[in-house]
Amino acid sequence: MAQTSSRSFFAPTSPAPKFGPRTGTFTIEREGSPIAHTTPTPNVLTATSRGIVPHLSRDHLHLSQAIQHVQLPFESFIDRNPPIPTLVDGPHPLHSFLGYTPKSHILTLTLRDPSDGRKMPPNGSDFVSAHCTRGVRKVTASAWKNYVQKCKPDIVVALSDTPFTFPPHSQKRLAKSIERSIAWLAHILKSPLGSEGVDGSRPRRLLVHLAGGANLDARSEFAERLTDPVEHRDAAELAPFNTLDEGVAGYVFDLLPLRTALSSAIHPMMDEGDLAGGLVRISDRHSSSPEISANLAKLMRSSLAVLPQDKPRIVNSPASPHEILRLVRDIGVDLVDSFWAQRAADMGIALDFRFPVHDDTTSSCTPTRKRPSGKSDLGHNLFDSSYVHDHVRLAAAFLDGQSVPDSQSPALPVCDCVACSPRAPSSRVLHSSVDEQAWNDPACPTSPEAKQPPFTRSYVHHLLHTHEMSAHTLLAMHNISVFSAFLAGVRRVLASEGTEGFAREVARFEDAYDEMLALWTEAGAMWIAVERARGKGRLAREKEKQTESTIGTAVDV
Repeated sequence: MAQTSSRSFFAPTSPAPKFGPRTGTFTIEREGSPIAHTTPTPNVLTATSRGIVPHLSRDHLHLSQAIQHVQLPFESFIDRNPPIPTLVDGPHPLHSFLGYTPKSHILTLTLRDPSDGRKMPPNGSDFVSAHCTRGVRKVTASAWKNYVQKCKPDIVVALSDTPFTFPPHSQKRLAKSIERSIAWLAHILKSPLGSEGVDGSRPRRLLVHLAGGANLDARSEFAERLTDPVEHRDAAELAPFNTLDEGVAGYVFDLLPLRTALSSAIHPMMDEGDLAGGLVRISDRHSSSPEISANLAKLMRSSLAVLPQDKPRIVNSPASPHEILRLVRDIGVDLVDSFWAQRAADMGIALDFRFPVHDDTTSSCTPTRKRPSGKSDLGHNLFDSSYVHDHVRLAAAFLDGQSVPDSQSPALPVCDCVACSPRAPSSRVLHSSVDEQAWNDPACPTSPEAKQPPFTRSYVHHLLHTHEMSAHTLLAMHNISVFSAFLAGVRRVLASEGTEGFAREVARFEDAYDEMLALWTEAGAMWIAVERARGKGRLAREKEKQTESTIGTAVDV
């Protein structure tokens, strides 16, 4: 019997509509393990770089309750041949090599980083161009299948011929993209004659990018090709599948190339290397709006129209929470990439928003700033000097762990991240009998698992301006937790108020929070200025800045 089955991977809570908000459950069962990993949806798909969550150590990773589904771009490992992860033995090579826990973390393996929008050399008929630390490498369909078999991830994304040359793309290029993507999908699904995939040659849970770019007809054609009967010459190796879609467990939408294609007629294209010396990414310049969300939803519908609705839908690189809510409302998505929230941590932004919107006037913390439009920011730019003496927790929309007694039900939700709800470590090195006495005293705030005061905005502001790595660590853990709480709020509203109530709450969110993300523009500029205040070329930049500031005022003597 074939091992690839969408039913064992995702189950909607109720009969899922073709398009519209929905909840469900992911269930991952591994061979040889009686424990099944279950997560409710919609949920967070945590982004990584070089196999790790940026700014987080292994200890931080295990302290975060929000990090469960993790996406691993494999391209960062192909600078060596063979890639190092393929040399690791055991039932869970990727987990053991990168420090993830099989019982806590679900690993999705993809070749390319979906948040990387830099211009790339074109793909070929039998390879995909991927970017690693030593430049561009060519990865063939056979090599990718070999990497997957050796790394044994929980979920695999099939190769797709997504053009990363600047749009617009011709009809001929889109036709090539469809043909190649179909051929590469068939290749990874093939297994030796008679085995039907039970020998491990076929991924158990395989996702596919829905190709076709920003062309409605091309996207529809690709989806129809998935549901067409397999060619007779491939039928034996693809058995027992009658169509390629039967071997697919879910669908992936990379929004970054779609948004780039939609905006190419309006904004001139730039490579990431041209943006602030590489500090700024293409996705940082993208914004969301009701019009863009409507266009994205139209493209997604054209792909999903002929496909079954009971398979999960994964969205990468959304531009804002507003865009996520609209796609949940209009399409129905199940996993959402958290790159947006993690990128905010790079820029020194502490997220501070909730769904559904809750107007609380009892909080002792300064709320987010209101823009001239009357809408609030989605967070705080902690690079700003206004936070020098702001000695409160990072988010006003959440409580910290220490302020809530265990016996009470809090008026606001509690942010359980390490920044807002730190706890004393469960073990530590004791140097004397005095240390041992304090460590074993339950009343002592340093006793195991004792609640600690939250890290404050002023403290993180100080860390940012002194280039301390722990600043981004605290912000990354906080932002992922806030993003996870945001999607948990989506699930609660759908469960309690249904589709109509969810639509009302989406409208309230749009009215309450600034979608233009002006805060991101301000924080990005300050972040770049602080980063340029150190490192190679610092003295030359300071001299140039000083010269510019004295133009028209300096006097030669």
